[in-house]
Amino acid sequence: MFAAVRGTRIYFDVEGAGLVPDGGMMRERPVAMVIHGGPGGDHSGFKPSFSPLAARMQLVYFDHRGQGRSAAGDPARYTLDENVEDMEALRRHLGLGPIVSIGTSYGGMVAMAHAARYPEAVSRLVLIVTAAHGGFVERAQAIVRERGTAEQQAVCETLWAGAFRTAEEMAHYYAVMGPMYSRRYDPAAGSAARERAIYSPEPLNRAFGPEGFLRRFDLRGELGRIKAPTLILAGRHDWICPVEFSEEIARLIPGSDLRVFEGSSHSIRSDEPEAMVDAILGFVGEG
Repeated sequence: MFAAVRGTRIYFDVEGAGLVPDGGMMRERPVAMVIHGGPGGDHSGFKPSFSPLAARMQLVYFDHRGQGRSAAGDPARYTLDENVEDMEALRRHLGLGPIVSIGTSYGGMVAMAHAARYPEAVSRLVLIVTAAHGGFVERAQAIVRERGTAEQQAVCETLWAGAFRTAEEMAHYYAVMGPMYSRRYDPAAGSAARERAIYSPEPLNRAFGPEGFLRRFDLRGELGRIKAPTLILAGRHDWICPVEFSEEIARLIPGSDLRVFEGSSHSIRSDEPEAMVDAILGFVGEG
């Protein structure tokens, strides 16, 4: 499905019922917008690992502009600020009230900024393996130098240079980096996920290249505006959004709840999927 908003077409998909029978009435479940990372990927990586959440919530997945199945448009608008405004426009287009906002990695950055700029639009905020400012890039570079193989260091140089030319090069990057993204990396499952995904080099290059916006962004001054109860999930062994960045977010969002997954790297949904789902469902409550 597509929504025409802000001069582009945003692809979205819905999983789970919004209204469910409850005795002699129909009960409305909360709606969660699920925000993918990258940039340069799509929402497909959430399926099926996030599907159990649909037992309590109606899930709305979407692809950022210029990514996945959404329309391309002007590459100059492949930015964090534009993605925030697209998300809010999609929420309004769908006629949704306050949402549960679930953002992973770069999606967490979008979710944080959205919750700070539109505090009345978010009822619950879930931030998974993310960071609030561009300092995470320099820290990730150091970790790859310390822990990465020669091949992993080489593909990361393409990331830091903003030099991906094709979707195939991006797929190769994720194949090489798989064991760092997930401590329980399964090559066969990883290959299948990459085949399903749609990769878009331009948004990734514009985010991580030498002049990339993810090197300069800083949301720390905005986090105090967030009103929604907030759950922060971090992986103890995360290489690209290390746990200290989640700890910092927890200090800056009043009353937030930080949970560190001791057996996880960046992909908690691969390393500790059941525990991740339980944490989110317990936080959101009965729907």
